[in-house]
Amino acid sequence: MCAISFTIHSKDLLKFNDFLQIIKPYWNPADGFLKDFWEQAFDCTFPDLLMQDTETCTGEEKLECLPGHLFEMGMTGHSYSIHNAVFVVAHALHAIYSFRSKHRAGDKRFQLQDLQPWQLHYFLQGILFNNSEGETVSFNEKRELRGGFDITNMITFPNKSFLQMKVGRVDPDALEGEAFVIHEDMIVWHRGFNEVIPLSLCNDHCHPGNQKKKKEGEKFCCYGCAPCPEGEISNQDDMNDCFRCPKAQYPNKNKTACIEKTMTFLSYEEPLGISLASVALSLFLITALVLGIFIKYRDTPIVKANNRDLTYSLLVSLLLCFLSSLLFLGEPSKVSCLLRQPTFGIIFSVAVSCVLAKTITVVLAFLATKPGSSMRKWVGKRLTNSIVFSCSLIQTIICTVWLMTCPPFPDLDMHSLTEEIIVQCNEGSVTMFYCVLGYMGLLAIASFIAAFAARKLPDSFNEAKFITFSMLLFCSVWLSFFPAYLSTSGKYMVAVEIFSILASSAGLLGCIFAPKCYIIILRPELNNREQLIRKKN
Repeated sequence: MCAISFTIHSKDLLKFNDFLQIIKPYWNPADGFLKDFWEQAFDCTFPDLLMQDTETCTGEEKLECLPGHLFEMGMTGHSYSIHNAVFVVAHALHAIYSFRSKHRAGDKRFQLQDLQPWQLHYFLQGILFNNSEGETVSFNEKRELRGGFDITNMITFPNKSFLQMKVGRVDPDALEGEAFVIHEDMIVWHRGFNEVIPLSLCNDHCHPGNQKKKKEGEKFCCYGCAPCPEGEISNQDDMNDCFRCPKAQYPNKNKTACIEKTMTFLSYEEPLGISLASVALSLFLITALVLGIFIKYRDTPIVKANNRDLTYSLLVSLLLCFLSSLLFLGEPSKVSCLLRQPTFGIIFSVAVSCVLAKTITVVLAFLATKPGSSMRKWVGKRLTNSIVFSCSLIQTIICTVWLMTCPPFPDLDMHSLTEEIIVQCNEGSVTMFYCVLGYMGLLAIASFIAAFAARKLPDSFNEAKFITFSMLLFCSVWLSFFPAYLSTSGKYMVAVEIFSILASSAGLLGCIFAPKCYIIILRPELNNREQLIRKKN
Protein backbone atom coordinates (compact mmCIF):
# COMPACT_ATOMS: atom_id res chain seq x y z
CA MET A 1 0.00 0.00 0.00
CA CYS A 2 1.02 3.60 -0.49
CA ALA A 3 -0.25 6.83 1.00
CA ILE A 4 0.51 10.52 1.00
CA SER A 5 0.20 12.54 4.18
CA PHE A 6 1.16 15.83 5.78
CA THR A 7 3.64 15.38 8.61
CA ILE A 8 5.39 17.70 11.03
CA HIS A 9 8.44 19.17 9.39
CA SER A 10 11.71 17.46 10.21
CA LYS A 11 15.27 17.36 9.02
CA ASP A 12 18.01 14.78 9.59
CA LEU A 13 20.44 15.95 12.23
CA LEU A 14 24.16 15.39 11.85
CA LYS A 15 25.32 12.18 13.68
CA PHE A 16 21.84 11.56 15.12
CA ASN A 17 21.73 8.10 13.56
CA ASP A 18 25.20 7.34 14.93
CA PHE A 19 23.98 8.26 18.42
CA LEU A 20 21.03 5.86 18.16
CA GLN A 21 23.36 3.03 17.23
CA ILE A 22 25.54 3.39 20.34
CA ILE A 23 22.92 4.37 22.95
CA LYS A 24 22.68 2.01 25.95
CA PRO A 25 19.96 1.76 28.64
CA TYR A 26 22.39 1.72 31.56
CA TRP A 27 24.18 4.96 30.71
CA ASN A 28 22.10 6.82 33.25
CA PRO A 29 20.68 4.56 36.00
CA ALA A 30 18.42 7.40 37.13
CA ASP A 31 16.76 7.56 33.69
CA GLY A 32 13.83 5.20 34.21
CA PHE A 33 12.19 6.15 30.93
CA LEU A 34 14.98 4.63 28.83
CA LYS A 35 14.83 1.32 30.75
CA ASP A 36 11.04 1.11 30.38
CA PHE A 37 11.27 1.82 26.66
CA TRP A 38 14.00 -0.80 26.24
CA GLU A 39 11.96 -3.50 27.96
CA GLN A 40 8.84 -2.74 25.92
CA ALA A 41 10.66 -2.43 22.60
CA PHE A 42 12.74 -5.60 22.91
CA ASP A 43 10.16 -7.56 24.97
CA CYS A 44 12.62 -8.36 27.76
CA THR A 45 13.29 -7.47 31.42
CA PHE A 46 16.35 -6.43 33.32
CA PRO A 47 17.69 -8.84 36.02
CA ASP A 48 16.30 -6.82 38.93
CA LEU A 49 12.77 -7.27 37.50
CA LEU A 50 13.18 -10.80 36.14
CA MET A 51 9.83 -12.41 35.39
CA GLN A 52 8.85 -15.78 34.09
CA ASP A 53 8.43 -16.38 30.36
CA THR A 54 10.50 -13.33 29.50
CA GLU A 55 13.99 -12.94 28.23
CA THR A 56 16.66 -11.03 30.05
CA CYS A 57 17.71 -7.65 28.63
CA THR A 58 21.45 -7.55 28.09
CA GLY A 59 21.61 -3.86 27.20
CA GLU A 60 23.52 -4.71 24.04
CA GLU A 61 20.43 -4.89 21.86
CA LYS A 62 20.51 -2.71 18.71
CA LEU A 63 17.77 -0.17 18.06
CA GLU A 64 18.34 -0.51 14.33
CA CYS A 65 17.10 -4.08 14.55
CA LEU A 66 13.63 -3.01 15.68
CA PRO A 67 10.84 -2.98 13.07
CA GLY A 68 10.08 0.35 11.57
CA HIS A 69 6.58 0.56 13.05
CA LEU A 70 8.07 0.26 16.58
CA PHE A 71 11.01 2.58 16.22
CA GLU A 72 12.26 4.80 13.40
CA MET A 73 15.98 5.38 13.11
CA GLY A 74 15.43 8.61 11.21
CA MET A 75 14.61 11.96 12.75
CA THR A 76 10.82 12.16 13.06
CA GLY A 77 8.83 15.35 13.13
CA HIS A 78 8.17 15.04 16.87
CA SER A 79 11.84 14.48 17.65
CA TYR A 80 12.85 17.42 15.49
CA SER A 81 10.29 19.62 17.25
CA ILE A 82 11.64 18.58 20.68
CA HIS A 83 15.16 19.28 19.48
CA ASN A 84 14.16 22.79 18.42
CA ALA A 85 12.12 23.33 21.58
CA VAL A 86 15.15 22.63 23.78
CA PHE A 87 17.18 25.25 21.93
CA VAL A 88 14.28 27.72 22.01
CA VAL A 89 14.05 27.44 25.78
CA ALA A 90 17.82 27.81 26.04
CA HIS A 91 17.76 30.98 23.95
CA ALA A 92 14.84 32.33 25.98
CA LEU A 93 16.68 31.69 29.24
CA HIS A 94 19.75 33.41 27.83
CA ALA A 95 17.60 36.41 26.81
CA ILE A 96 16.09 36.58 30.32
CA TYR A 97 19.51 36.33 31.95
CA SER A 98 20.90 39.09 29.71
CA PHE A 99 17.89 41.31 30.40
CA ARG A 100 17.99 40.91 34.18
CA SER A 101 21.78 41.21 34.34
CA LYS A 102 21.49 44.71 32.87
CA HIS A 103 18.80 45.72 35.37
CA ARG A 104 19.92 43.94 38.56
CA ALA A 105 20.82 46.00 41.61
CA GLY A 106 24.38 45.77 43.01
CA ASP A 107 26.19 42.45 42.87
CA LYS A 108 23.23 40.33 43.78
CA ARG A 109 23.38 37.14 41.70
CA PHE A 110 20.47 36.34 39.44
CA GLN A 111 19.04 32.83 40.03
CA LEU A 112 17.50 31.14 36.93
CA GLN A 113 15.89 28.47 39.11
CA ASP A 114 13.52 31.09 40.48
CA LEU A 115 11.79 31.44 37.08
CA GLN A 116 8.18 30.45 36.50
CA PRO A 117 7.26 28.89 33.09
CA TRP A 118 4.91 31.75 32.15
CA GLN A 119 7.79 34.21 32.48
CA LEU A 120 9.37 32.81 29.27
CA HIS A 121 6.38 33.77 27.08
CA TYR A 122 7.41 37.39 26.59
CA PHE A 123 10.94 36.44 25.51
CA LEU A 124 9.81 33.60 23.21
CA GLN A 125 8.20 36.16 20.89
CA GLY A 126 11.56 37.62 19.90
CA ILE A 127 13.47 34.34 19.49
CA LEU A 128 15.27 34.08 16.14
CA PHE A 129 18.22 31.77 15.48
CA ASN A 130 19.56 29.14 13.11
CA ASN A 131 19.65 25.59 14.47
CA SER A 132 22.44 23.11 13.87
CA GLU A 133 21.02 22.25 10.44
CA GLY A 134 21.00 25.88 9.33
CA GLU A 135 17.20 26.29 9.45
CA THR A 136 15.78 29.48 10.92
CA VAL A 137 13.72 29.01 14.08
CA SER A 138 11.27 31.82 14.97
CA PHE A 139 7.70 32.52 16.06
CA ASN A 140 4.91 34.33 14.20
CA GLU A 141 2.64 37.03 15.62
CA LYS A 142 0.41 34.30 17.16
CA ARG A 143 3.43 32.83 18.99
CA GLU A 144 3.33 29.77 16.77
CA LEU A 145 6.58 28.20 15.63
CA ARG A 146 7.15 28.69 11.93
CA GLY A 147 8.01 25.66 9.86
CA GLY A 148 5.12 24.32 7.83
CA PHE A 149 4.66 20.65 6.98
CA ASP A 150 6.39 17.93 5.00
CA ILE A 151 4.52 15.97 2.34
CA THR A 152 5.42 12.36 2.98
CA ASN A 153 4.94 9.33 0.77
CA MET A 154 4.52 6.26 3.03
CA ILE A 155 5.27 2.95 1.34
CA THR A 156 4.31 -0.25 3.19
CA PHE A 157 5.61 -3.72 2.38
CA PRO A 158 4.04 -7.16 2.85
CA ASN A 159 6.28 -7.89 5.90
CA LYS A 160 4.64 -4.91 7.67
CA SER A 161 7.73 -2.78 7.28
CA PHE A 162 7.37 0.66 5.76
CA LEU A 163 9.37 3.48 4.30
CA GLN A 164 8.60 7.18 4.63
CA MET A 165 9.95 9.42 1.89
CA LYS A 166 9.62 13.19 1.68
CA VAL A 167 8.19 14.24 -1.66
CA GLY A 168 7.34 17.88 -1.00
CA ARG A 169 6.84 20.74 1.41
CA VAL A 170 4.11 23.14 2.51
CA ASP A 171 5.44 26.41 3.92
CA PRO A 172 3.08 29.42 4.12
CA ASP A 173 6.04 31.70 4.90
CA ALA A 174 7.95 30.78 1.73
CA LEU A 175 8.30 33.00 -1.32
CA GLU A 176 5.44 33.25 -3.79
CA GLY A 177 5.24 30.14 -5.90
CA GLU A 178 7.15 28.06 -3.33
CA ALA A 179 4.50 27.79 -0.60
CA PHE A 180 3.42 24.38 -1.95
CA VAL A 181 6.05 22.20 -3.60
CA ILE A 182 5.57 18.55 -4.54
CA HIS A 183 7.87 16.34 -6.63
CA GLU A 184 5.50 14.08 -8.54
CA ASP A 185 8.31 11.99 -10.02
CA MET A 186 9.37 10.85 -6.51
CA ILE A 187 5.93 9.52 -5.54
CA VAL A 188 5.43 5.74 -5.51
CA TRP A 189 1.78 4.89 -6.20
CA HIS A 190 -0.14 1.73 -5.52
CA ARG A 191 -0.61 -0.41 -8.59
CA GLY A 192 -4.35 0.21 -8.47
CA PHE A 193 -3.84 3.86 -9.38
CA ASN A 194 -2.16 2.95 -12.68
CA GLU A 195 0.32 5.75 -12.01
CA VAL A 196 -2.48 8.34 -12.28
CA ILE A 197 -2.45 10.95 -9.55
CA PRO A 198 -5.70 10.72 -7.54
CA LEU A 199 -7.72 13.89 -7.09
CA SER A 200 -8.32 15.19 -3.58
CA LEU A 201 -11.14 17.36 -4.94
CA CYS A 202 -14.89 16.99 -5.15
CA ASN A 203 -14.96 18.37 -8.71
CA ASP A 204 -12.94 18.46 -11.90
CA HIS A 205 -10.22 21.03 -12.58
CA CYS A 206 -11.07 24.46 -13.98
CA HIS A 207 -9.36 24.59 -17.36
CA PRO A 208 -7.73 27.67 -18.93
CA GLY A 209 -10.28 30.28 -19.90
CA ASN A 210 -12.09 29.83 -16.59
CA GLN A 211 -11.61 30.84 -12.97
CA LYS A 212 -12.51 29.13 -9.72
CA LYS A 213 -15.79 30.13 -8.09
CA LYS A 214 -16.52 29.06 -4.52
CA LYS A 215 -19.65 27.00 -3.95
CA GLU A 216 -21.67 28.28 -1.04
CA GLY A 217 -22.46 25.62 1.56
CA GLU A 218 -19.94 23.14 0.11
CA LYS A 219 -16.60 21.98 1.50
CA PHE A 220 -13.66 24.35 1.19
CA CYS A 221 -12.07 22.21 -1.52
CA CYS A 222 -15.20 22.28 -3.69
CA TYR A 223 -15.56 24.98 -6.28
CA GLY A 224 -17.24 25.72 -9.58
CA CYS A 225 -15.80 27.12 -12.79
CA ALA A 226 -16.84 30.48 -14.24
CA PRO A 227 -15.75 31.79 -17.67
CA CYS A 228 -13.32 34.70 -17.57
CA PRO A 229 -14.94 38.15 -17.89
CA GLU A 230 -14.69 39.98 -21.19
CA GLY A 231 -11.14 41.18 -21.84
CA GLU A 232 -9.50 38.79 -19.34
CA ILE A 233 -7.83 35.36 -19.66
CA SER A 234 -6.53 32.47 -17.59
CA ASN A 235 -3.75 30.29 -18.97
CA GLN A 236 -3.46 27.63 -16.25
CA ASP A 237 -5.70 25.11 -14.54
CA ASP A 238 -7.51 26.12 -11.36
CA MET A 239 -6.64 29.80 -11.40
CA ASN A 240 -8.36 31.81 -8.65
CA ASP A 241 -8.70 34.91 -10.81
CA CYS A 242 -8.43 35.79 -14.48
CA PHE A 243 -6.14 38.62 -15.50
CA ARG A 244 -6.04 41.25 -18.24
CA CYS A 245 -3.67 41.11 -21.19
CA PRO A 246 -1.03 43.84 -21.62
CA LYS A 247 -2.21 46.97 -23.43
CA ALA A 248 -0.64 45.87 -26.72
CA GLN A 249 -2.41 42.48 -26.66
CA TYR A 250 -5.96 41.11 -26.57
CA PRO A 251 -7.51 37.76 -25.49
CA ASN A 252 -8.07 35.01 -28.02
CA LYS A 253 -11.51 33.54 -28.61
CA ASN A 254 -11.16 30.91 -25.87
CA LYS A 255 -9.67 33.42 -23.40
CA THR A 256 -6.65 31.20 -22.83
CA ALA A 257 -3.87 33.35 -24.30
CA CYS A 258 -3.02 36.89 -25.40
CA ILE A 259 -2.53 37.87 -29.05
CA GLU A 260 -0.53 40.85 -30.28
CA LYS A 261 -2.68 43.70 -31.61
CA THR A 262 -2.06 44.93 -35.15
CA MET A 263 -1.29 48.55 -35.99
CA THR A 264 -4.00 50.24 -38.06
CA PHE A 265 -4.25 53.56 -39.88
CA LEU A 266 -5.73 54.84 -43.15
CA SER A 267 -3.06 53.85 -45.68
CA TYR A 268 -2.68 54.36 -49.40
CA GLU A 269 -2.68 50.59 -49.96
CA GLU A 270 -6.17 49.71 -48.73
CA PRO A 271 -9.28 50.18 -50.91
CA LEU A 272 -10.66 53.08 -48.83
CA GLY A 273 -7.37 54.97 -48.96
CA ILE A 274 -6.94 54.31 -52.68
CA SER A 275 -10.47 55.54 -53.39
CA LEU A 276 -10.06 58.78 -51.42
CA ALA A 277 -6.64 59.48 -52.93
CA SER A 278 -8.00 58.85 -56.45
CA VAL A 279 -10.93 61.20 -55.90
CA ALA A 280 -8.63 63.89 -54.48
CA LEU A 281 -6.23 63.66 -57.44
CA SER A 282 -9.12 63.61 -59.93
CA LEU A 283 -10.64 66.75 -58.43
CA PHE A 284 -7.19 68.35 -58.39
CA LEU A 285 -6.82 67.69 -62.13
CA ILE A 286 -10.34 69.00 -62.83
CA THR A 287 -9.58 72.17 -60.87
CA ALA A 288 -6.30 72.58 -62.74
CA LEU A 289 -8.24 72.19 -66.01
CA VAL A 290 -10.75 74.86 -64.94
CA LEU A 291 -7.89 77.17 -63.95
CA GLY A 292 -6.32 76.59 -67.37
CA ILE A 293 -9.61 77.42 -69.10
CA PHE A 294 -9.98 80.67 -67.13
CA ILE A 295 -6.40 81.66 -67.87
CA LYS A 296 -6.89 80.91 -71.56
CA TYR A 297 -10.13 82.95 -71.73
CA ARG A 298 -8.97 85.57 -69.22
CA ASP A 299 -9.96 88.45 -71.54
CA THR A 300 -13.54 87.32 -72.04
CA PRO A 301 -16.35 89.22 -70.26
CA ILE A 302 -17.48 86.33 -68.07
CA VAL A 303 -14.00 85.92 -66.61
CA LYS A 304 -13.42 89.65 -66.16
CA ALA A 305 -16.91 90.36 -64.79
CA ASN A 306 -16.35 89.09 -61.23
CA ASN A 307 -12.80 90.04 -60.36
CA ARG A 308 -10.45 87.85 -62.33
CA ASP A 309 -7.71 87.87 -59.64
CA LEU A 310 -10.14 86.62 -56.99
CA THR A 311 -11.18 83.84 -59.35
CA TYR A 312 -7.58 82.74 -59.78
CA SER A 313 -6.98 82.91 -56.02
CA LEU A 314 -10.07 80.81 -55.35
CA LEU A 315 -9.08 78.17 -57.91
CA VAL A 316 -5.51 77.95 -56.57
CA SER A 317 -6.80 77.60 -53.00
CA LEU A 318 -9.16 74.81 -54.16
CA LEU A 319 -6.20 73.08 -55.81
CA LEU A 320 -4.38 73.18 -52.47
CA CYS A 321 -7.52 72.03 -50.62
CA PHE A 322 -7.65 68.84 -52.66
CA LEU A 323 -3.94 68.24 -52.12
CA SER A 324 -4.18 68.93 -48.36
CA SER A 325 -6.51 65.95 -48.01
CA LEU A 326 -3.58 63.68 -48.93
CA LEU A 327 -1.84 64.73 -45.69
CA PHE A 328 -4.46 62.70 -43.80
CA LEU A 329 -3.51 59.46 -45.60
CA GLY A 330 -0.63 57.20 -44.57
CA GLU A 331 0.93 56.48 -41.20
CA PRO A 332 0.85 59.55 -38.95
CA SER A 333 4.25 61.10 -38.28
CA LYS A 334 5.36 64.12 -36.30
CA VAL A 335 5.53 66.29 -39.43
CA SER A 336 2.22 65.16 -40.94
CA CYS A 337 0.41 65.62 -37.62
CA LEU A 338 1.76 69.17 -37.32
CA LEU A 339 0.73 70.06 -40.89
CA ARG A 340 -2.66 68.34 -41.24
CA GLN A 341 -5.17 70.55 -39.47
CA PRO A 342 -3.39 73.94 -39.69
CA THR A 343 -2.77 73.53 -43.44
CA PHE A 344 -6.36 72.49 -44.06
CA GLY A 345 -7.71 75.33 -41.87
CA ILE A 346 -5.62 78.10 -43.45
CA ILE A 347 -6.19 76.99 -47.08
CA PHE A 348 -9.93 76.62 -46.56
CA SER A 349 -10.07 80.02 -44.89
CA VAL A 350 -8.39 81.55 -47.96
CA ALA A 351 -10.93 79.82 -50.23
CA VAL A 352 -13.95 80.94 -48.22
CA SER A 353 -12.47 84.45 -47.86
CA CYS A 354 -12.23 84.64 -51.65
CA VAL A 355 -15.89 83.62 -51.93
CA LEU A 356 -16.83 86.25 -49.32
CA ALA A 357 -14.82 88.90 -51.19
CA LYS A 358 -16.48 87.95 -54.51
CA THR A 359 -19.91 88.26 -52.90
CA ILE A 360 -19.14 91.65 -51.38
CA THR A 361 -17.78 92.75 -54.77
CA VAL A 362 -21.11 91.89 -56.43
CA VAL A 363 -23.07 93.87 -53.82
CA LEU A 364 -20.77 96.91 -53.98
CA ALA A 365 -20.74 96.85 -57.78
CA PHE A 366 -24.54 97.04 -57.88
CA LEU A 367 -24.66 99.82 -55.31
CA ALA A 368 -21.94 101.76 -57.13
CA THR A 369 -24.02 101.87 -60.34
CA LYS A 370 -26.64 104.04 -58.70
CA PRO A 371 -26.32 107.76 -59.46
CA GLY A 372 -24.47 109.72 -56.81
CA SER A 373 -23.45 106.59 -54.91
CA SER A 374 -20.50 106.93 -52.54
CA MET A 375 -19.76 103.22 -52.87
CA ARG A 376 -17.63 103.65 -55.97
CA LYS A 377 -14.56 104.44 -53.90
CA TRP A 378 -14.82 100.99 -52.24
CA VAL A 379 -14.98 99.06 -55.48
CA GLY A 380 -11.57 97.78 -56.51
CA LYS A 381 -8.80 95.32 -55.77
CA ARG A 382 -7.76 97.04 -52.55
CA LEU A 383 -10.97 96.08 -50.74
CA THR A 384 -11.03 92.49 -51.99
CA ASN A 385 -7.38 91.97 -51.17
CA SER A 386 -7.95 93.40 -47.68
CA ILE A 387 -10.86 91.02 -47.07
CA VAL A 388 -8.91 87.95 -48.19
CA PHE A 389 -5.79 88.95 -46.31
CA SER A 390 -7.46 89.93 -43.02
CA CYS A 391 -9.78 86.90 -42.88
CA SER A 392 -6.93 84.50 -43.68
CA LEU A 393 -4.62 86.25 -41.20
CA ILE A 394 -7.02 85.63 -38.32
CA GLN A 395 -7.08 81.90 -39.10
CA THR A 396 -3.30 81.89 -39.43
CA ILE A 397 -2.97 83.48 -35.98
CA ILE A 398 -5.30 80.85 -34.47
CA CYS A 399 -3.24 78.03 -36.01
CA THR A 400 0.04 79.62 -34.89
CA VAL A 401 -1.19 79.87 -31.30
CA TRP A 402 -2.30 76.25 -31.52
CA LEU A 403 1.10 75.05 -32.73
CA MET A 404 2.95 77.10 -30.13
CA THR A 405 0.86 76.10 -27.12
CA CYS A 406 -0.37 72.54 -27.65
CA PRO A 407 0.56 71.16 -31.09
CA PRO A 408 -0.78 67.88 -32.53
CA PHE A 409 1.42 64.80 -32.17
CA PRO A 410 1.40 61.09 -33.17
CA ASP A 411 -0.40 58.91 -30.66
CA LEU A 412 -1.44 55.29 -30.10
CA ASP A 413 -5.01 54.47 -29.13
CA MET A 414 -4.96 50.99 -27.56
CA HIS A 415 -8.46 50.98 -26.07
CA SER A 416 -11.00 51.96 -28.74
CA LEU A 417 -10.65 48.70 -30.73
CA THR A 418 -10.22 45.25 -29.20
CA GLU A 419 -7.88 43.71 -31.77
CA GLU A 420 -6.11 46.78 -33.18
CA ILE A 421 -3.90 49.64 -32.06
CA ILE A 422 -4.99 52.85 -33.79
CA VAL A 423 -2.06 54.98 -34.96
CA GLN A 424 -3.50 58.48 -35.02
CA CYS A 425 -2.75 62.16 -34.64
CA ASN A 426 -3.68 63.51 -31.25
CA GLU A 427 -4.98 67.04 -31.84
CA GLY A 428 -3.21 68.27 -28.72
CA SER A 429 -5.89 70.85 -27.95
CA VAL A 430 -9.42 69.89 -28.96
CA THR A 431 -10.51 73.46 -28.18
CA MET A 432 -8.12 74.92 -30.76
CA PHE A 433 -9.22 72.33 -33.33
CA TYR A 434 -12.84 73.39 -32.98
CA CYS A 435 -11.82 77.06 -32.99
CA VAL A 436 -10.29 76.51 -36.45
CA LEU A 437 -13.47 74.79 -37.69
CA GLY A 438 -15.69 77.36 -35.97
CA TYR A 439 -13.93 80.33 -37.56
CA MET A 440 -14.15 78.67 -40.95
CA GLY A 441 -17.87 78.18 -40.31
CA LEU A 442 -18.33 81.86 -39.47
CA LEU A 443 -16.76 82.85 -42.78
CA ALA A 444 -19.01 80.42 -44.64
CA ILE A 445 -22.14 81.71 -42.90
CA ALA A 446 -21.16 85.33 -43.64
CA SER A 447 -20.62 84.43 -47.31
CA PHE A 448 -23.96 82.63 -47.44
CA ILE A 449 -25.86 85.56 -45.94
CA ALA A 450 -24.22 88.09 -48.27
CA ALA A 451 -24.74 85.89 -51.34
CA PHE A 452 -28.36 85.16 -50.40
CA ALA A 453 -29.04 88.90 -50.10
CA ALA A 454 -27.45 89.61 -53.53
CA ARG A 455 -28.80 86.62 -55.44
CA LYS A 456 -31.52 88.61 -57.26
CA LEU A 457 -29.43 91.64 -58.26
CA PRO A 458 -29.71 92.28 -62.03
CA ASP A 459 -26.50 91.17 -63.69
CA SER A 460 -25.88 88.75 -66.52
CA PHE A 461 -22.89 87.30 -64.76
CA ASN A 462 -24.10 87.66 -61.17
CA GLU A 463 -22.32 84.94 -59.17
CA ALA A 464 -24.37 85.49 -56.01
CA LYS A 465 -26.95 82.82 -56.81
CA PHE A 466 -24.20 80.25 -57.47
CA ILE A 467 -22.30 81.27 -54.34
CA THR A 468 -25.53 80.87 -52.34
CA PHE A 469 -25.86 77.24 -53.45
CA SER A 470 -22.17 76.55 -52.93
CA MET A 471 -22.23 77.97 -49.36
CA LEU A 472 -25.44 76.06 -48.60
CA LEU A 473 -23.73 72.85 -49.70
CA PHE A 474 -20.52 73.82 -47.85
CA CYS A 475 -22.36 74.44 -44.55
CA SER A 476 -24.43 71.25 -44.93
CA VAL A 477 -21.31 69.15 -45.39
CA TRP A 478 -19.55 70.55 -42.32
CA LEU A 479 -22.67 70.48 -40.13
CA SER A 480 -23.04 66.76 -40.90
CA PHE A 481 -19.31 66.34 -40.34
CA PHE A 482 -19.45 66.84 -36.55
CA PRO A 483 -21.84 63.99 -35.61
CA ALA A 484 -20.19 61.66 -38.12
CA TYR A 485 -16.70 62.59 -36.87
CA LEU A 486 -17.59 62.12 -33.19
CA SER A 487 -19.39 58.80 -33.75
CA THR A 488 -16.45 57.07 -35.48
CA SER A 489 -12.93 56.15 -34.47
CA GLY A 490 -9.61 55.20 -35.99
CA LYS A 491 -9.13 55.36 -39.73
CA TYR A 492 -12.85 55.90 -40.33
CA MET A 493 -12.68 59.16 -38.38
CA VAL A 494 -9.89 60.27 -40.71
CA ALA A 495 -11.91 59.12 -43.73
CA VAL A 496 -14.87 61.26 -42.59
CA GLU A 497 -12.68 64.38 -42.47
CA ILE A 498 -11.12 63.66 -45.87
CA PHE A 499 -14.59 63.14 -47.37
CA SER A 500 -15.79 66.45 -45.86
CA ILE A 501 -12.79 68.29 -47.31
CA LEU A 502 -13.32 66.80 -50.77
CA ALA A 503 -17.10 67.22 -50.76
CA SER A 504 -17.08 70.86 -49.63
CA SER A 505 -14.27 71.78 -52.03
CA ALA A 506 -15.99 70.00 -54.89
CA GLY A 507 -19.20 71.88 -53.98
CA LEU A 508 -17.42 75.22 -54.33
CA LEU A 509 -15.83 74.16 -57.60
CA GLY A 510 -19.03 72.79 -59.12
CA CYS A 511 -21.54 75.41 -58.01
CA ILE A 512 -19.40 78.46 -58.82
CA PHE A 513 -17.38 77.40 -61.86
CA ALA A 514 -19.47 74.76 -63.66
CA PRO A 515 -21.98 77.33 -65.06
CA LYS A 516 -19.14 79.59 -66.23
CA CYS A 517 -17.30 76.71 -67.91
CA TYR A 518 -20.57 75.73 -69.60
CA ILE A 519 -20.89 79.20 -71.11
CA ILE A 520 -17.19 79.49 -72.03
CA ILE A 521 -16.95 76.06 -73.70
CA LEU A 522 -20.46 75.21 -74.90
CA ARG A 523 -22.19 78.60 -75.26
CA PRO A 524 -19.46 80.99 -76.36
CA GLU A 525 -22.11 83.25 -78.03
CA LEU A 526 -23.20 84.31 -74.55
CA ASN A 527 -19.66 85.24 -73.57
CA ASN A 528 -19.44 88.65 -75.27
CA ARG A 529 -19.89 92.27 -74.38
CA GLU A 530 -22.89 92.79 -76.62
CA GLN A 531 -24.77 90.01 -74.84
CA LEU A 532 -23.86 91.49 -71.51
CA ILE A 533 -25.07 95.01 -72.50
CA ARG A 534 -28.25 93.63 -74.10
CA LYS A 535 -29.22 91.73 -70.99
CA LYS A 536 -28.52 94.70 -68.78
CA ASN A 537 -30.78 96.87 -70.94
